[in-house]
Amino acid sequence: MNTRRKLFIAACLLPGLLLFSLFKVYPTIQIFHKSLYLWTGLGDKPKFVGLGNFKDMFRDDTFLLALRNTGFLMLIIPVLTLLIALINASILTKSKLKERSFYRTVFFFPSILSFVVIAILWSFIYHPTMGFLNSGLEAVGLGDWALPWLGDQRTVLWALAVTLIWQAAGYYMVMYMAGIDAISPELYEAAELDGATKLQQFRRITVPMLWEIIRVTIIFSINGVLSISFIIVSIMTAGGPDRHSEVVMTYLYGQAFTNSNFGYAMAIGVFIFIVSMLLALLSNKLTERGTE
Repeated sequence: MNTRRKLFIAACLLPGLLLFSLFKVYPTIQIFHKSLYLWTGLGDKPKFVGLGNFKDMFRDDTFLLALRNTGFLMLIIPVLTLLIALINASILTKSKLKERSFYRTVFFFPSILSFVVIAILWSFIYHPTMGFLNSGLEAVGLGDWALPWLGDQRTVLWALAVTLIWQAAGYYMVMYMAGIDAISPELYEAAELDGATKLQQFRRITVPMLWEIIRVTIIFSINGVLSISFIIVSIMTAGGPDRHSEVVMTYLYGQAFTNSNFGYAMAIGVFIFIVSMLLALLSNKLTERGTE
């Protein structure tokens, strides 16, 4: 490659690299740096406390509760979301339903809605007196099951989980459908000739052939819970009742912009970043066997 060509490529890449460094790399470095300080973000001089913010984090009962809630959502949502998406993708791709295009549109539609719209919609569904869910239960004679779903400590996380699963399942379904369409039909034909049932074909052909896509969607889903749950929780419950729906991202936001405790908030941000990276590496390692 001649020098002129190298200079041209460098000139094309330089603006993008500068913008990426300015808006991504530099702020990330600053977050790691400021997490070592006690700082209100209001113009006062930051006070160096070393790892003090991180020590306080694990003595903070509210943070530990938010961490537990986030862990629950990160455990439940990816498993159920990807399972539902995979089953729906397999059915809609392999079945002979005339309404397949309609169902594809219906299942994918929540993925194109704004998170704010989704949060408001499900807030109305869960409303204790006017909500569709409680009204439906009463209509079929199950009024005793009607609950204040977002106001009960026992049900609030499950209610939020259903909302997040409903929003994301269609998105991953489309990814799986694209992968299934790429699988050779001859594999399924040969399996049918050998007497394999639809369930056996799903287990022995569909899942193994989609394994690389599944691995990617696991990482996407885990990290998506962190970002999306912030919006959903902020609008639907604001962390209530009694902090039982608080997640680490809403707690971080509250520490920074409500309590003006930016140093502590950045320490939480660093913790989230490290945990996200570790979870991505762990999920990639645990699912690596399927590619051998």
